[in-house]
Amino acid sequence: MTATAVQTLAPKTDSKTDIKADPSHAEMANAIRFLAIDAVEKAKSGHPGMPMGMADVATVLYQRFLKFDPADPAWPDRDRFVLSAGHGSMLLYALLHLTGYETVTIDELKKFRQWGAKTPGHPEYGHTPGVETTTGPLGQGIATAVGMALAERLMNARYGDDLVDHYTYVIAGDGCLMEGISHEAISLAGHLKLNRLIVLFDDNGISIDGSTGLACSDDQLARFAASGWTTCRIDGHDPEAIAAAIAAARQSDRPSMIACRTTIGFGSPGRQGSEKAHGAPLGPEEVEKTRAALHWPHRPFEVPADVLVSWREIGARGRSVRQAWKERARKLCTADRSPCHDALNKKLPAAYTERMAQFIAQLTAERPKIATRQASQNVIDVIATVLPNLLGGSADLTHSNLTKAKTHKSVTSATMDGNYIHYGVREHAMAAAMNGIALHGGFIPYGGTFLAFADYSRPAIRLAALMGIRVIHVMTHDSIGLGEDGPTHQPVEHVASLRAIPNLLVFRPADAVETAEAWDCALRAETSPSVLCLSRQALPAFRTEASDHNKVALGAYVVIEPEAGRDVTLIATGSEVAIALEAAKLLAAEGVQAAVVSAPCFELFRKQSAEYRAEVLGHAPRIGVEAAIEGDWARWLGDAGEFVGMQGFGASAPAEVLYREFGITPAAVADAAMRNIIRARAS
Repeated sequence: MTATAVQTLAPKTDSKTDIKADPSHAEMANAIRFLAIDAVEKAKSGHPGMPMGMADVATVLYQRFLKFDPADPAWPDRDRFVLSAGHGSMLLYALLHLTGYETVTIDELKKFRQWGAKTPGHPEYGHTPGVETTTGPLGQGIATAVGMALAERLMNARYGDDLVDHYTYVIAGDGCLMEGISHEAISLAGHLKLNRLIVLFDDNGISIDGSTGLACSDDQLARFAASGWTTCRIDGHDPEAIAAAIAAARQSDRPSMIACRTTIGFGSPGRQGSEKAHGAPLGPEEVEKTRAALHWPHRPFEVPADVLVSWREIGARGRSVRQAWKERARKLCTADRSPCHDALNKKLPAAYTERMAQFIAQLTAERPKIATRQASQNVIDVIATVLPNLLGGSADLTHSNLTKAKTHKSVTSATMDGNYIHYGVREHAMAAAMNGIALHGGFIPYGGTFLAFADYSRPAIRLAALMGIRVIHVMTHDSIGLGEDGPTHQPVEHVASLRAIPNLLVFRPADAVETAEAWDCALRAETSPSVLCLSRQALPAFRTEASDHNKVALGAYVVIEPEAGRDVTLIATGSEVAIALEAAKLLAAEGVQAAVVSAPCFELFRKQSAEYRAEVLGHAPRIGVEAAIEGDWARWLGDAGEFVGMQGFGASAPAEVLYREFGITPAAVADAAMRNIIRARAS
């Protein structure tokens, strides 16, 4: 939708005919301002300053450029609008209400920040229709938008302009650009020349503490330009300047940043231009002064009929565009249409299920002794041939993570038909961009790094879990088993830390079959992100018999069940399952009956029935074995159990030396088992 094809500004009245004309730009923008002011005032909580300052920019964007249809918030070819400065959520909620999103009613605005409302304190994806991504942690929105813009270009290269032809717009504030993730994100976007990405920078010079000059003196335009963006600075309260800048950005061959010089709290005589307008209600007296200053003589939450009609017309404008898109999609031949529709519907094709089953059967027969990172590489090679929407990548660790399939083609600015992204040393941006790719739709993104670097990705992983989206993190070198690189690279606390995130599936497979099954679980988890924690060292195969179901999907299962009943249960994950199996042999030689349980995913085990969990765990004393800190193992071991693992950081030495010196050996596990059996019998 071009700038010349949409509504232009008009005076309030026509003096010759005295016929009321369209509302002025100021009236349209003030509707946003006062809905935000009134909602924050009623909630006695919130951030009115940004919506007041950016109302002019948002009005021009929605009125003249944005392609959307409130009747179908998930229409695939809509423009994406990301409010990276998520504290200004009432800007977005006001826009959603004014343009006619059915669930964002005036009553919902009145319930801003209250229990159960569609208008929470920060925008939440999946909770409020029209919200493209959860924002609030600064910098996440702009980085996620990079993934959205990348997905648009990748989809366009596959399916053409008739199906994929939209922009990604971002409103970002000073805080978003101060956060380090923004540098990673804009660098990646500039490198890939994502020209459908347009950032509208709320350049108001104010942060919570006061002037941004207290902490930051960056030349943001120069910074973006250095990363390959087009840049300009405009008056953010001049609608014609805003429109001209956006129109020019839409014609650029690179991503664009428009620095919109605005006044925070615009229109408030006592608060505008001050940090006092940022994060607190204006107060009744100041609200009345602002109404007078902006000539808005209306009651709280009241929008004049003509203004609301004009906003609703903006919302209705996209209906015909969406219907035309649907007609084009319907007419496409099946060969082109089915892969696109399958991808957008998040469904795995039948060919995938058949091929994965064949591959797992092959692994049980061949019994390979390989690292689980190598097993993962083999899985990727197989599934890449039957999942055309699988989109891989790594943070400059491709040959260590083993994440690139033989059939993969690298994505570059000139080859957007590729399916493997070189994210560079940008773990955080990679994680956030994968969120954006998943949110955009059309791909199943996965990306690799070392597990020790999970903390660089953690904020974006947490948001993926909060949003309930399918993103797969391949994290290798998962324990002290990586050896000589030492404690800086040995992730002793990371598995426990990741397990603490709700709705995140953390897998630690123990052999090639479990690795394939873990991949299958991650691919089928449409509403959860996953982390695959994979070994550097080779692990022996223990899953050597075919199974008619995915055992990893159970979270934990019995590998060895003694015929004579259990004296002790050994529970292990990943590389330590082999240690538990050897310990069971040592105990058997002493006449002790040990069951061995593999627990590749505690999150999935927690979802099983109480009866199944009791059957797996048994009633005998339990020993947990993992080359990591204890974390929440106590839940599974009980008061009578004992954990064999790490008590602190690792060290630099060969892997076998580390396991010996830190006491994670079959003999140590057997000794722990004997202690607990004796204690249990004595009690």
